[in-house]
Amino acid sequence: MKGKNVFITGTNRGLGKAFLEEFAKRGANVIAHARQETSEFKDMCSDLSTKHGVSVTPVFFDMTDTNTMKSVIKDLFLKKTPVDILINSAGILYSGMFMQTPVSKFKEIFDINFFAQLELTQLILRIMMRQKSGSIINIASIGGLITYEGQIAYAASKAALISWTKNLSAECGRYGIRVNALALSLMDTGKKEEMSSKEIEYFEQHTVLGRIGTAQDAANAAVFLASDEASFINGQIIRIDGGLL
Repeated sequence: MKGKNVFITGTNRGLGKAFLEEFAKRGANVIAHARQETSEFKDMCSDLSTKHGVSVTPVFFDMTDTNTMKSVIKDLFLKKTPVDILINSAGILYSGMFMQTPVSKFKEIFDINFFAQLELTQLILRIMMRQKSGSIINIASIGGLITYEGQIAYAASKAALISWTKNLSAECGRYGIRVNALALSLMDTGKKEEMSSKEIEYFEQHTVLGRIGTAQDAANAAVFLASDEASFINGQIIRIDGGLL
């Protein structure tokens, strides 16, 4: 992983932040995306850079802001900055029953959790295809694979991401580019107050390991999947769920 260039979205908090910290720790140079430009985020990137002796470059754009996104990636392309790994981590969670979820909310969820990922990946793929190498990791959810009440909009967006991952891998293989996804179970990202006790209890009781996952569990899996040790893993949806029953 040392010396690889990694583009990670949504790194200001939660899973994305865990990915940023772990890849920097492993010696990768990180292009760290966040939606809003803040001094706190810039300081965090600077601290990680100094601590691990790597480059951590913050970039800022709303995932639904096509023009700014294109400008950022165009700058990388023109500078011939290599992107060895793309991790599509940015996304939003939404809970709600189908009949109480307006179609406008479905569109909002899909815009961020699906279409924004597609658009960014199309832009990054131009760089990877020029290199004839790369690894794309989409952060999906077991919600896109199982039957679970009350998250239909979120689950549908992740199911779309999963299907896209499989089919994109078939198109990218000829360029030496691997495309996979991590289907995550409920993860403790350090903000348990954002999760209902009922939800935590359900997943603890229905998981063989008897606990919910951590951001570190997800980060460890992402590092492996992005590494050369996983060079023959392609088009796979890898469940990180502790043995969900």
